[in-house]
Amino acid sequence: QVHLVESGGGLVQAGGSLRLSCATSGFIASTYAMGWFRQAPGKVREFVAGISASGDTAYYGDSVKGRFTISRDSAKNTVYLQMNSLYPEDTAVYYCAKGRGSGLGTTSTSFGSWGQGTQVTVSS
Repeated sequence: QVHLVESGGGLVQAGGSLRLSCATSGFIASTYAMGWFRQAPGKVREFVAGISASGDTAYYGDSVKGRFTISRDSAKNTVYLQMNSLYPEDTAVYYCAKGRGSGLGTTSTSFGSWGQGTQVTVSS
């Protein structure tokens, strides 16, 4: 059974940094693309970042380009999201997602399993 468990969220001041982790189990993580999405209250779920199965390709949402970095450690079956220069607008619940295959997509339909989410709150 697929399990995705996010951690690392919390409260941070604007300009600060956080690193989210997504521990995976129940599947061979190195054969699937992985991604991060976020959802703020009253807003639709938004693509944040994605990384291919091999780890050599990454995509980012326009609002986080240059500030966030996605990475993966296949040995630890863990995906990370390093978030720098955080803005209050980055406040949301962040979700880890498992791709439907090795190819990388940027929409929710490209991902088939989701974690429970971790709250990130950025204060001004």
